[in-house]
Amino acid sequence: MLTIKRLSLADARVLIEGARGRAEEIGVPMCIAVTDESGQLIAFERMDGGKITSTIIAQDKAYTAAGAKRTTESYGEASLPGKPAYGINSAIGGRLLVVAGGIPVIVDGQVVGAVGVSSGTPAQDSDCAQAGIDLFLRGASA
Repeated sequence: MLTIKRLSLADARVLIEGARGRAEEIGVPMCIAVTDESGQLIAFERMDGGKITSTIIAQDKAYTAAGAKRTTESYGEASLPGKPAYGINSAIGGRLLVVAGGIPVIVDGQVVGAVGVSSGTPAQDSDCAQAGIDLFLRGASA
């Protein structure tokens, strides 16, 4: 029998809360997306001042991280000229993002979803996504 762990809407809200909290700390309003393990959107928040273009970018970062089961940043390194995934960013209608800020959510070794954050620098986006995951995992282990 197959057992698939899946994020709930309540889980997605915790992930967004953690990412938003970090974004407020660093003073950068973000767009934050949470997807399930297949990359389908569960929840989204555009903080006041979050960039309009970042709404789609955040969703595509989460989509990529969930579907590829890896960070978007690591995909970026693998997609450079001469690397094994060169050109992958043009696949699937351009939805695959190769810029930092998309991180899979892993529970018991299984990808259960992903967080995608956009509006800051790639490092800020990734930092906020990780903060969301950290808050979620603290609650999951309690």
